[in-house]
Amino acid sequence: MSLDEQFKQVSDSVRNWKTKPSDDENLALYSLFKQANFGDVNISEPSGLVEKAKFKAWTNRKGMSPDEAKKQYIEIAQKLQAKYA
Repeated sequence: MSLDEQFKQVSDSVRNWKTKPSDDENLALYSLFKQANFGDVNISEPSGLVEKAKFKAWTNRKGMSPDEAKKQYIEIAQKLQAKYA
């Protein structure tokens, strides 16, 4: 299975978890997902508290290659799978 196929499969399974990860875990997954799919942040900083936290988490991934983001996303999601699925 290719990295892209594995990433898609894992990200689809994360959406179907029975419970939501902690805020820190969720931000890690979110920022890696965004970096994998869109690269470096390409929007201006939002004003809402939650949106700012997501923006900051994604900004911290600046310069990370999409493939590296996919690998880290898969690794984290697989570790959390038993806890939240």
